[in-house]
Amino acid sequence: MCVTTIDQNKLETFVMQAVGDLSSAYGGVMVSLGNKLGLYKAMESAGPISAIELAQRTHCAERYVREWLNSQAAGGYVAYHAISDTYELPPEQAMVLANEDSPVFIPPAWQVPASMWFDEEKTLEAFRTGTGVAWGDHDSRLQCGVAAFYRNGYRSSLVPEWLPALEGVIDKLEAGITVADVGCGFGHSTVLMAKAFPKSRFYGFDAHEPSVGEAGQNATHAGVAERAHFEVAKADNYSDRQYGLICFFDCLHDMGDPVAAANYAAKVLAPGGTVLLVEPYAQDHLEHNLSLVARMYYAASTTICCAHAISEGGKQVLGAQAGEARLAAVFRKAGFRHFRRAAETPFNLILEARL
Repeated sequence: MCVTTIDQNKLETFVMQAVGDLSSAYGGVMVSLGNKLGLYKAMESAGPISAIELAQRTHCAERYVREWLNSQAAGGYVAYHAISDTYELPPEQAMVLANEDSPVFIPPAWQVPASMWFDEEKTLEAFRTGTGVAWGDHDSRLQCGVAAFYRNGYRSSLVPEWLPALEGVIDKLEAGITVADVGCGFGHSTVLMAKAFPKSRFYGFDAHEPSVGEAGQNATHAGVAERAHFEVAKADNYSDRQYGLICFFDCLHDMGDPVAAANYAAKVLAPGGTVLLVEPYAQDHLEHNLSLVARMYYAASTTICCAHAISEGGKQVLGAQAGEARLAAVFRKAGFRHFRRAAETPFNLILEARL
């Protein structure tokens, strides 16, 4: 019989790591509450503020607000001034928690793990049977959370950085081309491009009908409905308009047959056209993906990305940490001869493919 010797220091270190993760999960609930109740917004640029004053400004009960503030102070999300018994939201935290236009605004992202917990029974069944869970079968907080979280990142990077990193694409967009946004979700990426390039025409496609409805509303609110249109369609059967640019924003790895999606893109791409592929940042091997961000992506991939790909037949389940080499192989199989990394961020790979 093998006797296991426990290293007490290693045990205590890991226990505190696990407790820290648990504390973060509790803290996520507090972030969501603070966002939805307008607590962070009321603290932004307000300087030191008492619990009573914050409660009055937000029309909330003071006892709840004080306990919430204490949790925020304990987690380093707000500063506590003991002498005056006041709380303050520093400007750096405000960018993450209060400024809805900031590229690092994070509260909506907490809707994603909320949906993961809500859908736990479906995930347990998927593990036991090998069946999939389609994107539309998840709690609606998933679609709303993903759309809101990605919107600001795209807003800060898509037009000023990612599109200019592609060879010759900006000139074509300014002159006027037809663009497909495959897997467009709520259409935030489509709308951003339509606002920036009025001479081009944009078509967003998604298999999830409620998301397509939201996309149409977003285009109307942004004033670009005349040049940003949305249709319910899968990645291998949307309308052929010979597109000068085809975009896949954080969606190819969710598809049950990514090669079929790439093959179809090759068919409907105009001569000299470009495919823009944006995927979660990942190295090509697991040993190089052992990071905090990769942990988050692998977890989402387990319950959402792989689950949806399997629901579509799962011919090739890439997962959210596919890496550049596997993504390049998908496009090579579809006949694309040019494939390169055009740009990158800590969260995304921005890849360019041409025939």
